[in-house]
Amino acid sequence: MTADCDIGLIGLAVMGQNLVLNIESRGFRVAVFNRTGSVTQEFLNRHPGRALAGAPALADFVARLKRPRKVLVMVQAGAPVDAVIEQLLPLLERDDIVVDCGNSLYTDTERRDAWLAGHGLRFVGAGVSGGEEGARKGPSIMPGGPASTWQELRPVFEAIAARVGGEPCVVHIGPGGAGHFVKMVHNGIEYGDMQLICEAWALMRAAGLTVAQTAEVFARWNQGPLQSYLIEITAQALRQIDPDTGQPLVDVILDKAGQKGTGRWTLINAAELAVPVGTIGAAVDARILSSMRALRLHAAGMLRGPAGKVHAPDTDAFVAAVHDALYASKVVSYAQGLDLMRAMSAKKGWDLDLGAIASIWRGGCIIRARFLERITEAWRGQPDLQHLALAPFFCDLLNRAEAPWREVVAAAVRAGVPVPAFSASLAYFDSLRSPRLPANLLQAQRDFFGAHTYERVDRPEGTFFHTVWPEIVEG
Repeated sequence: MTADCDIGLIGLAVMGQNLVLNIESRGFRVAVFNRTGSVTQEFLNRHPGRALAGAPALADFVARLKRPRKVLVMVQAGAPVDAVIEQLLPLLERDDIVVDCGNSLYTDTERRDAWLAGHGLRFVGAGVSGGEEGARKGPSIMPGGPASTWQELRPVFEAIAARVGGEPCVVHIGPGGAGHFVKMVHNGIEYGDMQLICEAWALMRAAGLTVAQTAEVFARWNQGPLQSYLIEITAQALRQIDPDTGQPLVDVILDKAGQKGTGRWTLINAAELAVPVGTIGAAVDARILSSMRALRLHAAGMLRGPAGKVHAPDTDAFVAAVHDALYASKVVSYAQGLDLMRAMSAKKGWDLDLGAIASIWRGGCIIRARFLERITEAWRGQPDLQHLALAPFFCDLLNRAEAPWREVVAAAVRAGVPVPAFSASLAYFDSLRSPRLPANLLQAQRDFFGAHTYERVDRPEGTFFHTVWPEIVEG
């Protein structure tokens, strides 16, 4: 069998099929394989005349690949990835490259990297963002792994990635699991972003706007500084009419949100690294609470509160305040994610380039947004920037948005409209700008019950003290 294919892909679900068509359209010949052979054949039948080669068996698939062989794996994260690797191992040779393009946990990627290295093979965990459309037209790609693999994969990845200002939305992220870690944090930011948009919509509805009116608001916002893929699709989703009822489709969709785990992984890693990500945490909690619908319906008949109607005499002014609150809160969500990446980079020695990462998120990916250009500029102009909120552009933005942000959160609290991500973002902002927090009392409590010691404001930091507290007599 002739080794005439530049690259191969295993897993022909929709994402895999679109990625294959993208690669082939850029001038590469692609071998394809799916566990169910009929899926492979149907895919080839739908695309006659293209530079594609199907294989009835995995050995035939591998035999079609030029050396060093490059195999993209596009299957469900977890055990299916390990199963594919197990089957590939006897068929591959030294220096061949296996690329996991799924949403794998970065620690699994590091385990697989060590596993394949022991067999003389190279393994890459590559985050791919953009959904089905991105896979076909140009995604944002976040490859990690050995630096040597980047030179082998670069021609393909740069050819298929989205482009912004002539720059491909792909860069070698770092060694080991760096690529999948950054994709995980990307998804955590995405959780926060989506929840914030939903809260903005809920507030406008609570202020009396119709679904159609909110659709026009989001469409208008998409022409300004909030321009982003998620704002754009929100406007389109709100315009969709259900053919069965004639109502806006969003009104007949059950309010139970799903999730695949990357948001929870982000929270776990943030806790392990002691990085506050309250906005992302609130977004994950909101999805979980939404899934507890039976409990919520039961509680709605027992727990008292306001009717969920926002009193807004000047609707246009309120919508403008929601815009500013959304913008500021979105900045906080991105800032938390970037802070988490910086902490892991320091721990692992990955040397992550936050400016480069922000730049490849400008196109192709789900969280692409106009202000990512500003984030890119912030880190490129100040590589040692301590925090996104301290960059001049974002510091000014947050300071200007602070007053309407408070008005919106206060209005929501008075009306009983839950805005957990807006509230968490504002609390993060207030904590970040506070020169003194009530953690002094917390340290007193810890020393009282556990002799954990504390530092003093009138002594050098790093000097610890303990007080002999009065004994508490029970009863």
